[in-house]
Order: sequence, then structure tokens, then C-alpha cells
Amino acid sequence: MGRRRRRVREPGYVWWIGIGVLLVAAVLLTSWRLALIALLCWCLYEFSLVPTTCRVMTRQGFACHEPIRGRLFACSAAHQQVKNDALWGAARLPNPFRRESAPDPNRDTGMVVYSPTVRAKLAENDRNVLAFAAAGTLIALIAALVGLSS
Repeated sequence: MGRRRRRVREPGYVWWIGIGVLLVAAVLLTSWRLALIALLCWCLYEFSLVPTTCRVMTRQGFACHEPIRGRLFACSAAHQQVKNDALWGAARLPNPFRRESAPDPNRDTGMVVYSPTVRAKLAENDRNVLAFAAAGTLIALIAALVGLSS
């Protein structure tokens, strides 16, 4: 895998300051709608904007340390397929979009190789944050729908 050229991005604390400002404004203005916007911003940040590493287990059993943006994404198409399987597995569902890959006849032998089902496990902190972000998204959407009807 070749390394992608890194563009300079904003530091993570800029997002946290923005979300904090929204929360303070929501408290000062007693606006539940502004609090929902802050919650949705945090969920968006965790799903697709947080600077992190790939963390997909390679075939040799080590975690990939390529930089990525967002907990839902991976550094390459092969790692994204493994991460998609892990995300579906975290929801305790089989991946309906899984593509079966043909075995590589030129692969190195004589070493332990971990199968995609073993590799498709999210790190515990990623699993927890994604669960909180998914719950926050659902809560915000339900609250917005209930708020629109009243």
C-alpha cells in the first residue's frame, strides 16, 4: 500500500471548541434545538472527520497505522471491506454487501494468517464511540421529528 499525500487539516480541538460553543449557546439560550445541532455535529465528527488511524488487523495480526479521517473509514479498499464487515458485525448482522475474494496463489506461506472474520473486529474504544454516536444520531432525529410535530 502506498502512502497518500497528507493535506494539512484543522486540528481536532477546533471541532471540540465549536461543539463546546454550540453547547454553551444552547444552555444560555435554553434551546433544545441548538443542543441537538451540537449533538449531530459531534456525531458527524466521530463518524467521518476525527483524525485517527486505520486500526484494521492485517493478515499477520498487527493493527494498520495508516492515517485516516473518521472512524467509519479505512486506508484502502481491502481494509474498508474488513472494516465494513466489522461494522455490520458490531450490529450483530451479517454484511449483505460482502464480496467474496479469491485466494491469492502468490501469497507468502509459512506464517500465521488471520482470516477476514477474525480480523473484522473493531477496537473496543471505536466500538463504544460508534455506539454512542449512533445512539446520539437516533436521539437527535427522533427529538427533531417530535419537535416538528409540536
